[in-house]
Amino acid sequence: MPAAILEWVLTAHAETELRRRGLSRSLIGVVLAAPERRSPFRPGRDVLESRMVLDGKPYLLRVFVDVDRSPVEVVTAYRTSKIEKYWGEAP
Repeated sequence: MPAAILEWVLTAHAETELRRRGLSRSLIGVVLAAPERRSPFRPGRDVLESRMVLDGKPYLLRVFVDVDRSPVEVVTAYRTSKIEKYWGEAP
C-alpha cells in the first residue's frame, strides 16, 4: 500500500476547485490517508488515487499534491467516471 499523507493543506486553487466540483475536504483526506495508488506526476508532484462509489456510481478520485514542501500541499483534485483511462480496469 502506498505511503499515507497525514499532514496537508489545501491551496487556494484547490479550495476553489473542490467547491466547484462538489468534493469535500474529508473525502480528500480519505484518499490521502489510504491511497490505492501513488505515482509521480512530475518532480515534486505526486498523484494519489482511489477508486470509490459515490452517489451509487464508481469513480476514480485523483488528488494532486506538491510533496516538495512541508506540509504537503493539495494542488487540485477531481473525480472521474473514466476509470479505465487512468487505472486500466473497472473497479
